[in-house]
Amino acid sequence: MSYESNVNRRRTASYRKRPKEKRPPVFLFALLCMLCIIVFITVRDFKPPLQTIPGHRAENVPSQISSGILPAVAEPESLYSRCVVLEDLQSGAVLLDKQGTEKAYPASLTKIMTALVALECFPDLSQTVVLTDRDFAGLFEQNASMAGFQSNQEVQIRDLLYGLILPSGADAAAALANHAAGSQEAFVEWMNQKAHTLGMESTHFVNTTGLHDPEHYTTARDMTTLLYTALQNPDFRAIFTSERRSTRETATHPGITFYSTLFQDLESPAFPDGQLLGGKTGYTEEAGLCLASLAEKNGREYILITMDAPGDHNTEPFHILDAFTIYEAILS
Repeated sequence: MSYESNVNRRRTASYRKRPKEKRPPVFLFALLCMLCIIVFITVRDFKPPLQTIPGHRAENVPSQISSGILPAVAEPESLYSRCVVLEDLQSGAVLLDKQGTEKAYPASLTKIMTALVALECFPDLSQTVVLTDRDFAGLFEQNASMAGFQSNQEVQIRDLLYGLILPSGADAAAALANHAAGSQEAFVEWMNQKAHTLGMESTHFVNTTGLHDPEHYTTARDMTTLLYTALQNPDFRAIFTSERRSTRETATHPGITFYSTLFQDLESPAFPDGQLLGGKTGYTEEAGLCLASLAEKNGREYILITMDAPGDHNTEPFHILDAFTIYEAILS
């Protein structure tokens, strides 16, 4: 935005004849014109450095993959995952994009949206709810991953959220949805409304768990938007970056200890000049191995979405291998 000012010039009357002025040489006048043109073009094309307001994502930030931030080792063809997006968390700049707008299945990365919507529904995370048989309906039959809650158990919302993200509990997802919206269907509608609000135009949710459905899809770009937004919530960030969490013991339940599905597969989260801070894994046969992760390197934080890597729970963790390959390749 430019600001214009109107300058009023005052004319001074002179009744005395002025002496005849000498005109400068023609070449000096031409040189002055050229300088004015150069200054005009420079000012016109000048773009200030990117600035972002905390909690808001920079829009239309160009990819910097060709600017030397990532060497060839992290080029798309060297990665296992079909869809990959790496983003600088502070600026919102996309540093790597491999088929980021291609359709993909999110598997349990879906639970990031489930958590975000639930956090908006439950401002008091110490609130308790009593789980019922409805919160477990159909999950065992679908071989869904479970956090270990039980019917008739009184549970804090905070513990449901930890059970949702760390062990990827479908029982926690169902309970949060039922107690927030009254039904899975109503909660999923809220999830889709939130996706639309965030500009995730290539995303559609059918359930809260990520269990496969052809109409349950997204893109790596959209999932980067989702993770960026969720990490602005301090409660989500605390859960997302936790390695373990133990629930309180009650008269009817001994308590549960949750372990992060990411950290339990790592010998160490560290890599040269940085470390993985947190993440959420996902897998179905159709979605492949997926990972949403947060890392720090040399004082800067990055988020990474890798989707549709080959393998399963019994193979090498190719989604995690891709994450280390990419994070290590970032140049300071």
